Amino acid sequence: MDKRLRVLLVDDHEVVRVGLRALIERQPGMEVAGEAATAREAVSQTGRFAPDVVVLDVRLPGSSGLEACRQIKARWPETRIIILTSFPDDEVLFDAISAGADGYVLKQVGSDDLIQALDRVGRGESLLDPSVTDRVFARIREARRRERADAFANLSRQEMRILALITEGRTNREIGRVLHLSEKTVRNYVSEMLSKLGLASRAQAAAYAARHRVEDYL
Repeated sequence: MDKRLRVLLVDDHEVVRVGLRALIERQPGMEVAGEAATAREAVSQTGRFAPDVVVLDVRLPGSSGLEACRQIKARWPETRIIILTSFPDDEVLFDAISAGADGYVLKQVGSDDLIQALDRVGRGESLLDPSVTDRVFARIREARRRERADAFANLSRQEMRILALITEGRTNREIGRVLHLSEKTVRNYVSEMLSKLGLASRAQAAAYAARHRVEDYL
């Protein structure tokens, strides 16, 4: 007989827990291991019942559900956590991911979708509610764009050109010929550039430039 997925329900509204329990206990491969109404109870009940998945509301009396998530993950990292919330708040979403949540689902989700989410997270997958997925990727792309732009924020245009030529394996003399500079001037530029980037060698500079795609900024 396959092992049943054991779920801990954490919500300060009893009617929500009752509804979730009724839904889960209709599933042949799932059972409710326990319930909790506060963040403190969530942590203690996780230790007591060792559930496979914790369904955790964000807004709880006292400490937030996100703090409970952090504590549970710190003590029992193998325990899977689905954050269940009423509002698609971007900050809450990213805080949940940072806290170690394995899934993020809106309470408006349909019954079948919630069961599927429990099953997937219980099997080790990560899951986001479809309504917030696009915003997550947009924010990740924007963060990546800012990171790449910041990587060269302290460099002058000329230093950027020299850095790009370094990634091509050019020597100082070759760079000087391309940019119509003396070899000594190029050497001074390279030294200043390495200092600004906190790097020790041309090889490190080449790797840094390639990683952050210096060519996109020329």
